[in-house]
Amino acid sequence: MTGLLVGAVFGAVFVVLNAQSPLNTTTVLLLRAAACLAAAGVVAMWFFTAREQGQAEGARPAMFSRGYLVVVAAEALLLFGGIRLLTAWGRPEQTNVAWVAFVVGVHFIALAPIWKDRSIAVPGVVLTLLGTAGLVLASTSAVAWVPIISGVLSGLVLLTGAVAFGWRTVVARPA
Repeated sequence: MTGLLVGAVFGAVFVVLNAQSPLNTTTVLLLRAAACLAAAGVVAMWFFTAREQGQAEGARPAMFSRGYLVVVAAEALLLFGGIRLLTAWGRPEQTNVAWVAFVVGVHFIALAPIWKDRSIAVPGVVLTLLGTAGLVLASTSAVAWVPIISGVLSGLVLLTGAVAFGWRTVVARPA
């Protein structure tokens, strides 16, 4: 559930920061409200299951292994180094969100074998594709849509996955 919590928070941040023009004001407000509600739902599920799991299990799985730390370190280098390069190359500011979505997607794909959980590769592939689409779109006259394609849609993917898998975990728990 901790991974879902992190995904939900970052998903909400993606939506809140990137829901903007060219979307109309009503759509922006609805997207932001839905993202915050979804993240709050995942937070509630996390507290509910974390309390029960802590009482039942005692020991926690090693989520933050050496492999995880290597992937996160590489992600940080790629994120910040890539954004600096994009700026140095004079790319539009909107390109940054596409780069972030791309790198975050690749990070999920890299974590799948480390955590021995193929299901996290699915949002990883989707985010990588949305990031790639944004990188391509940033070179066109439709650059204003990059935050929507790479930011809002990526955030919605993270939130949808976090809510769905969180709900599945809550419902599947023994009575």
